[in-house]
Amino acid sequence: MPGAAMSGKLRPMRTMIAPFPAAAPVSVAPMMALTDRHARYFLRLLSRATGLYTEMVTTGAILHGDRSYLLDFDAAEQPLGLQLGGSEPEALARCARIAEQWGYAEVNLNVGCPSDRVKNGRFGACLMLEPERVADCVFAMREAVEIPVTVKTRIGVDDLPHWQGLRNFVHIVSGRGGCRDFIVHARRAWLQGLSPRENREVPPLDYAVVSRLKNHFPDLRIVLNGGVGSLDETAGHLRNFDGVMIGRAAYYNPWMLAGVDQRFAGMQAGPSSPHQVLRDYLPYVQRQLDQGARLIHMSRHLAGLFQGVPGARRYRRWLSENAPRTGAGVEVIEQAMKLVPESFRVADKDHKIAI
Repeated sequence: MPGAAMSGKLRPMRTMIAPFPAAAPVSVAPMMALTDRHARYFLRLLSRATGLYTEMVTTGAILHGDRSYLLDFDAAEQPLGLQLGGSEPEALARCARIAEQWGYAEVNLNVGCPSDRVKNGRFGACLMLEPERVADCVFAMREAVEIPVTVKTRIGVDDLPHWQGLRNFVHIVSGRGGCRDFIVHARRAWLQGLSPRENREVPPLDYAVVSRLKNHFPDLRIVLNGGVGSLDETAGHLRNFDGVMIGRAAYYNPWMLAGVDQRFAGMQAGPSSPHQVLRDYLPYVQRQLDQGARLIHMSRHLAGLFQGVPGARRYRRWLSENAPRTGAGVEVIEQAMKLVPESFRVADKDHKIAI
């Protein structure tokens, strides 16, 4: 087993739990300010099999903040993973236990975020430089819960040799920490000189090094993340990896997820049209409005649903102009839907729309 010969004391490994999501090789990345509970409910209407994740939540926020606000979710969002940010094994173990009690299907440790706020808190991508600490964190979390504990990381940080560093990181975290599931964003993280947005775009993608990682650790579950923009690309990557995580492409063109269930999970086809997805979303929107939420909190996630369809610009403009208004209700979404024709078809296997 990779990582068996380790310096220091080798700890016993817990009996392996089936990886998450066991039934589907496609997931949507945790994205700050994007994958909130309203977005996840909406995305679940598009695909029943796709794995979903929360935004990153820090251990301090969970231990000292409003847990209901941070952790509550609708049962329809499952399978759902909670992404944690932290670097103290005891705190992470406590939060993992809380997540399991709250009903989450997975806990994911963020070792990939490059923002200054995260770095100053000693978690995120800077932890790639401390693989022993990450291993201790993962071990403590795995000892605390029965649900899977996974790690999301980059291929390296700054200008350090990324293959050697990545191999060493995974070797230690899988061996000493017992982690079997790694989600690897195929870009370096630059801890200085680049903003978080630039870190998503400027460092070049290197799928080859992630493929090399999978070949080096064949018994580990390696999920590829970074730059995947279509279901065709997803299918190609699944020949080399155990799973594919799609980020902003799935958020800004969510209709693509409607093709996941049939194509990758052997399930019945997803929803027949974007209009049907919105009709199915309306009861949820009304429930949230009744509980005091504002329409804009939910409608903001709908802007990309009709990407490439005549009328999409009018649809987006109607939502952006009317959803923020005081007292706005489901009728805003209903009117926006009418600005886009329903006479379309799925044009190809990548689930693009054609009129």
